[in-house]
Amino acid sequence: MLQLSTRVGYSYSRMKTHAETYLRQYTQECAPFKSLHQRLAHIQAEIDHTGTYWQSSDELTYGAKLAWRNSTRCIGRLQWHNLEVHDMRHLSSAEDIFEACVEHLRLATNKGRIRSTITVFAPQVPGQPGIRIWNPQMIRYAGYRQPDRTILGDPAQVQLTDYLSHLGWQRKEKTAFDILPLIIQMLGQAPRFFELPSDAILEVPIRHPEYTWFETLDLKWHALPVISNMCLEIGGVLYSAAPFNGWYMGTEIGARNFGDQTRYNLLPVIAEKLNLNMKSKDSLWKDRALVELNIAVLYSFHSAGVTIVDHHTASRQFMVFEEQEHKAQRRVFGDWGWLVPPMSGSAMEVFHHPYKNRILTPNFFYQPAPWSVTDTQEVSSSHQCPFSTGG
Repeated sequence: MLQLSTRVGYSYSRMKTHAETYLRQYTQECAPFKSLHQRLAHIQAEIDHTGTYWQSSDELTYGAKLAWRNSTRCIGRLQWHNLEVHDMRHLSSAEDIFEACVEHLRLATNKGRIRSTITVFAPQVPGQPGIRIWNPQMIRYAGYRQPDRTILGDPAQVQLTDYLSHLGWQRKEKTAFDILPLIIQMLGQAPRFFELPSDAILEVPIRHPEYTWFETLDLKWHALPVISNMCLEIGGVLYSAAPFNGWYMGTEIGARNFGDQTRYNLLPVIAEKLNLNMKSKDSLWKDRALVELNIAVLYSFHSAGVTIVDHHTASRQFMVFEEQEHKAQRRVFGDWGWLVPPMSGSAMEVFHHPYKNRILTPNFFYQPAPWSVTDTQEVSSSHQCPFSTGG
């Protein structure tokens, strides 16, 4: 399995190999280079001189799209070719990067008609850590530790909330849905946080088509899932800050964010409101509560005019993607445990298809949490679905 490293001593010959492999794929699938050998020679000379090379805008754009197509944990790959790529590699300050992130939010949200978008910032220099956005997603809700050891808000964001508090961020009135600032760290600089403007964030109040009491729970969720802490690798070049988004699959919110015991843990709340028998597992109270919670999410997003896809449609779309790839004589790889949605698995086609989980590049890769990185930084070969995040 591929492992990328930015340690001092990164092999120039290895980067040349990755560069040549990608460039040949680019010319084969995209537009043939009349001077492929000349371009390869230029890249190899640039690597010899600087340790890396600068990709053209077209090479970057197609590479970002391929990274989505190669993401084995993503069920939403049908739209890979429609990804909008914003090349922001010229930006060199935390302030400018923050403004580009805000612009990403506005353009991708598109008043609810979500656009699949990626914004790519400057690449890493071999042997040095790159630009980092600390937040796992641009929009995340705070998780506050309470005196009674409970968590107000999202338990998954407790550590990030603690770090923000350490940096000086405070909220006088705390709620379960307080949007966290964005933490940006430049090379050789301390991390800084920036408050996201409220008019750049679209949130959807959650209500149910039948149960009016649902509104009394005061639930909501943000419309746009922008993964912001992963590394984009294209042809051996590492982009440690390249936030990207698709749109939500309903179960990511209803089954995972709201339903998981380690997140908002709302199944007992919903079951109690439904007067379900929670003393017996045979009553399937969790399943029934889960269904109603997911119905509410889909109904609310549709009512608000916000793009979302249900898990049955997502499964069908993945089958279409697979058919298209077969016509293009490309094998589809997949991480089955991630492709199958977190409810009603066997009712969908994707459940009944076995897949080999082979990691291709370009791709998106996990990075260590910024607060755990010292003088070196390593990109893990583990990767996740970038456009269907479960978050």
